[in-house]
Amino acid sequence: MHEMAIAIPYSSSFLSLLLFSLLLLFESTNAQTNTNISLGSSLTTQDKKPFWASPSGEFAFGFQNIEPDGFLLAIWFDKIPDKTIVWSANRNNLAGKGSKVELTTDGRFILNDSGGNTVWYAKIPAGSRVSYASMLDTGNFVVANSDSAHSWESFDKPTDTILPKQTLGPGSILFSRRNAANYSRGRFLLTLQDDKNLILYTTFLYAEDPNSRYWVAETKCNQVIFNQSGSVYLTASNGSILKMLFTSDLSTRDFYQRATLDYDGVFRYYVYPKFRNAQWPEAWSALPKVIPSNICLDLMEDNGSGACGLNSYCTYDSIGNKPTCHCPNGYSFFDANDVQRGCKRDFSPQNCSQAMSEIDQFDFLEMENSDWIAADYETLNPATEDSCRQACLADCLCAAIVHQFPNCYKKRYPLSNGRSHQSISWKSLIKTRKENATFQLGDGDCKKKHRIPWNLILTGLVLLCCSVLLNFFLALSAIFRPTNRKSKTRVVDQHQGLQLFSYEELNMATNGFKEKLGRGAAGTVFKGVLTLDGIEKYVAVKRLENMVTENDAEFQAEVNSIGRTNHRNVVQLLGFCNEAQHRLLVYEFMMNGSLENFLFGDSRLNWSQRMQIALGTARGLLYLHEECSNSIIHCDIKPQNILLDDSFTARISDFGLAKILKINRTQTTTAIRGTKGYVAPEWFRHMPVTAKVDVYSYGILLLELVCGRKSFEAEAEDQNRMVLTDWAYDCYSETKLHLLVENDEEAMNDMKRVEKYVMTAIWCIQEDPSLRPAMKEVIQILEGTLSISAPPDPSS
Repeated sequence: MHEMAIAIPYSSSFLSLLLFSLLLLFESTNAQTNTNISLGSSLTTQDKKPFWASPSGEFAFGFQNIEPDGFLLAIWFDKIPDKTIVWSANRNNLAGKGSKVELTTDGRFILNDSGGNTVWYAKIPAGSRVSYASMLDTGNFVVANSDSAHSWESFDKPTDTILPKQTLGPGSILFSRRNAANYSRGRFLLTLQDDKNLILYTTFLYAEDPNSRYWVAETKCNQVIFNQSGSVYLTASNGSILKMLFTSDLSTRDFYQRATLDYDGVFRYYVYPKFRNAQWPEAWSALPKVIPSNICLDLMEDNGSGACGLNSYCTYDSIGNKPTCHCPNGYSFFDANDVQRGCKRDFSPQNCSQAMSEIDQFDFLEMENSDWIAADYETLNPATEDSCRQACLADCLCAAIVHQFPNCYKKRYPLSNGRSHQSISWKSLIKTRKENATFQLGDGDCKKKHRIPWNLILTGLVLLCCSVLLNFFLALSAIFRPTNRKSKTRVVDQHQGLQLFSYEELNMATNGFKEKLGRGAAGTVFKGVLTLDGIEKYVAVKRLENMVTENDAEFQAEVNSIGRTNHRNVVQLLGFCNEAQHRLLVYEFMMNGSLENFLFGDSRLNWSQRMQIALGTARGLLYLHEECSNSIIHCDIKPQNILLDDSFTARISDFGLAKILKINRTQTTTAIRGTKGYVAPEWFRHMPVTAKVDVYSYGILLLELVCGRKSFEAEAEDQNRMVLTDWAYDCYSETKLHLLVENDEEAMNDMKRVEKYVMTAIWCIQEDPSLRPAMKEVIQILEGTLSISAPPDPSS
């Protein structure tokens, strides 16, 4: 009895301990499998752990810090060191610090910025009884109702990647990202169309519409399935497999797997070992098969740049299955970090008014086994290579030729669809100025048949020495010359072809600076009369005032920049005065003055005139940004600086604030410049300043042109209308654009164009400069050759 009495309590204790252990195990298991996110849960960018993990911890949903103050709401592989992103909600509109994603108590799933403005939300069907959300081990984030049915899931809204167990149905789209470091929407898309064709397209930035297709599955299907075994295939409506896209014998238990439309336009299947494996690197490895097999040769656009950007060409590494973009010698990338933007010339183009006299200044760089599809504008047949060269040299519009006897194709700028491959039998010859002949040739693709002209170099050195001595003695004579003596000799500036005027000449021309035309950022403009080339003409003389050392540099910058410009939408600089303390610039005279007078004054422009001015200003900015030998940032685009000639053609003026970008640079840092109301936000954030500051100012100007009012009206009866940018976006988002032009009958009858122009302006004034279009894209949108997608709230 005693032993039994001892045994019973021992057994009870053991059973209690066993039950307690089982309970702990159950709770632990339950905690691992039950990762439901309850209503009212939220994450912020400032949380120590700003994500929700899947039960296994292989996937996570939350915030990734992409930029110093930019967060992507995303899903990623969480056990991989680089946290590879497979889905994102706000790829085109990064969230700032303090942003919050929340599953609200009333069942909404939303992303708000620190000010409470909605950046993104999940489109959950009305009437859904949302109960919870969950990050699943498949990589699918779901919002579910009380019956566990999915009201919304990330698998239904892919970005650029699909995962095992994911399916693409009709209407599904994958968009590539912009580049390796930029997750915003890029140039390529893969879509299963409603007609059941699976197709790869190029697309334009800032637009969702496809442009040129470069691969077709050639088998109509009902679905694209990525199964758990690691195969991607097309199926019919009855589930039968029609075509295999990718197949792998690697188990999803041992390898992470994904299929991604990469930023270079190639659809690839990737694997990553979950455990250390001597046969596999700890990195993503692409399977040998890629789609298409060679994008450089497969992609050919009639209206676009090709696999690479304009003026660049594509080569393909068949071992690494990867295309590479190159610039021809004499050209350089607009942005080395985004090579698909294309290349620009590093030399001034041939002057069409002096094409024949400039023939000796140009030569060709040869590229064997290459072609530039769809950029030709004239064909010569029969033509030898020599006659082909001569025809291009004599033609200022000819930027390159492609030759294979007896055919010669002349190509205009910008060049498109460039590719180089051993299978191509054509030879390309790129026209460049001879001064570029000393550039080091890259990639072995180009050969320059040109010897260094030592005789010309020696002659130049002798002339340079003589010039230095001559200038030295002239300087001495100027020092000891009486100060009241005025030179009336008119000299042609050796660099720019500008006329150099004396102060006395300009004083007389303006009748003692009597008739004031206006006042700019750096001085006052007066009307004058000068005899130029034997003809008496009205001119505008800008007298720069309060000149000190740094302003003298500003004067030199303006002379150097404007002296090189020659465009119908840019005011022409005719000459200057640089005498003692006097700094003056002589411009063409614009009969109708500034846009400000006709936009906000008593004499109003009609709708058609305003739209032509908008387009002309855009063309002028494109010229300054991309077509000058040195890109020019204006920094002060506003109605006062848009002048109108006698036919009301827009002419950009006042480069007093222009910042010159050196060749191969796309951004610069400078003090805050411009005019309040038109200044881009990056001026105040110590961010690099690019040509996108002009795009922002142009967006404000475009809204003013559409609405016929100032960007800020303090006396507006409705406070919601005080700030034009806010009111314009409100009208757009609420489908009330007619309110912007309700007093303009002509505009009311052209609401499609009103909508397009307002949408373009909203894209231009995005706070994130990378979201703003380039001026070339703005022009294409305004002209109707490029479609435009819905813009986000510019203040978000």
